[in-house]
Amino acid sequence: MPSISEDVQAVELWRPSAPEKTEMFKFKNYIAQKYNLKLENYDDLWQWSISHPADFWEEVWHHTGVIAHTPYSKVLESDSLLFPRPHFFEGSRLNFAENLLFPQNCPGDEAIAIIGATEADREFVSWKELRERVRVCSNAMRQRGITVGDRIGGFVGNHVDAVVIMLATASIGALWTSISPDTGVHAVVERLRQVQPRILFADNASLYNGKVHGTESKVAEIVRELPCLEHVVILEAIASAELNLDNVKPQSGIVAWFNDFVHEARNSTTPLKFESLDADHPVFILYSSGTTGAPKPIVHGAIGTLLQHKKEHVLHGDIKPSDRLFYYTTTTWMMWHWLVSALASGATIVVYDGSPFRPFDIEGGKGEMAMARLIEELEITHFGTSAKYLSMIEQASLNPRKHPNRPVQLEKLRAIFSTAAPLAPSTFEYIYSSFHPNVMLGSITGGTDIISLFGASCPILPVYRGEIQSRGLGMAVAAYDYAGNDITQSNEPGDLVCTVPFPAQPVMFWPPGPEGEAKYRKSYFDVFGPSVWHHGDFIRINPDTGGLTMLGRSDGVLKPAGVRFGSAEIYNVLLKHFSQEIEDSLCIGRRREGIDTDETVVLFVKLVPEAVQGGIPPMSQDLTARIQAAIRKELSARHVPGIIDVCPGNEIPLTSNGKKVENAVKQILCGLNIKTSASVANAGCLDGYRKWAAEN
Repeated sequence: MPSISEDVQAVELWRPSAPEKTEMFKFKNYIAQKYNLKLENYDDLWQWSISHPADFWEEVWHHTGVIAHTPYSKVLESDSLLFPRPHFFEGSRLNFAENLLFPQNCPGDEAIAIIGATEADREFVSWKELRERVRVCSNAMRQRGITVGDRIGGFVGNHVDAVVIMLATASIGALWTSISPDTGVHAVVERLRQVQPRILFADNASLYNGKVHGTESKVAEIVRELPCLEHVVILEAIASAELNLDNVKPQSGIVAWFNDFVHEARNSTTPLKFESLDADHPVFILYSSGTTGAPKPIVHGAIGTLLQHKKEHVLHGDIKPSDRLFYYTTTTWMMWHWLVSALASGATIVVYDGSPFRPFDIEGGKGEMAMARLIEELEITHFGTSAKYLSMIEQASLNPRKHPNRPVQLEKLRAIFSTAAPLAPSTFEYIYSSFHPNVMLGSITGGTDIISLFGASCPILPVYRGEIQSRGLGMAVAAYDYAGNDITQSNEPGDLVCTVPFPAQPVMFWPPGPEGEAKYRKSYFDVFGPSVWHHGDFIRINPDTGGLTMLGRSDGVLKPAGVRFGSAEIYNVLLKHFSQEIEDSLCIGRRREGIDTDETVVLFVKLVPEAVQGGIPPMSQDLTARIQAAIRKELSARHVPGIIDVCPGNEIPLTSNGKKVENAVKQILCGLNIKTSASVANAGCLDGYRKWAAEN
């Protein structure tokens, strides 16, 4: 068996100084007292939550203050399987937008609900103003005939108006689906064509890295491909950017600037109305990555999204009213929806549209301090970003508190969240040694599929190097081997599964009916059956700490000579030892039918820019030998890749959310003829991998 890397040993990096002051601690004690239980620690509470799901989710409903128009008659049938999806809170009727706009313990009408930030500007919006803007937008849509069940599309950046339009959509009972303006036309059309929106809201431009990027040509192409559109509404996201409305007019509809679209509603006194809807009424349509085929529209409902997010914010994040939550995200990514839902807990959300490295440092630096200074300026208490960003500032050796130009102390910051990829053990150590010594570092994991988390932060637990702190309350997460055996207690790697129903399961796949149901079943229940959700991630669960280590996608699991391990194990070694030479890497298992009797691990390395200025060099024998030696020492001889080479074109294929497209490259290397979806942001680089596969 392969040895376990030293990086997965339980090295404690942080411990909460006052756990008794957290909502998680108070909730644990309340449950212990009410149900006459002896709950000594978080694991005891977690075990109770998955053993009594109906009681647990009912307590979350009451503890977090869900607003309902009609009470529920039953929380959950006791014998429910995960598929077909069970119904939670039967009989209840509510409105998702109302819960975000009128949260329990709201700080007050004049308190700040949203801060909108760009590379150049700041916008502060009170709760009173936010409700008014939603009222106006909602009534403008109603005047155009928008009603329950309609789809509304957004080709918009992460700004205040995007939140307003989403809330207005939800208040009506229509379904919101948003895509960032940096997405390619084909990818947008591929998604929206499936759900047929009646209205498309689109930005006139976006600002990134100091440059204005107009959207007119993109919007025009998108509109031409969507004859379903009745209205195209253009937001003036960048005042200086021009856009000709005539060029983006729908085939048989109307085009207007946003201010003209809402003009009549703004001058009316019609109040904001919240439709009373079933608890599972659809709210959001998100999309699977779709890296090797058309992305599947995943539909999420009100109560599942609301309860799961409130649980994660209030209990796992210890986010309180008037705290300030930031997540660096686009409107395409599920973390945007997770961020916006923090309004339901009374928190101030910070939406940021722009580069995380702007503005540049005052003395002409590379901009590594941009986010640290934003945290300080806006007094952000909870900062969220991607593992990739944290890795980049680690490689830049950023220390905000000791920066030579203008250091910042980040005194208000209490938590850092990281997701989208496994966070390397070295990055855990970097955060505490250089970025901030006393924060809860919440490496978290979940997905678009559940619009929430399986592995979460926990404010009453220590942080261990390389580990996600906990399995989320109510989430019966386990590790299974390929035969469906529970190997959670073995500390061996396995597939991430969930074995108890939870409300954030998708309510359906689009379109409704047999076709969508078949997609739903195939996505999660083909592997282990209707009682086990198979998520497609490869994990290890530490039986001593309860923490999770993410090891990559299970469809990209590496199995040379039958030894199973995840690509993240290789990535972590390279980041730890070769960050000055290697910017990134891609680790793939290759087995070609009729050619290979066993799988060969192929490691592609993306060299740092300085190494490719005169052209992309061949892989050096010296670097290859040093990589092999490091992997052999850190992991085992069986982990050493059979082939190490420079990435074709020195480029790694990524989704629009910055995730590595391992599976598409795997299929190319294995000789499969795939049609790659436009979900791959830089799909052109895959031709290089096709050429490499043909020659090697």
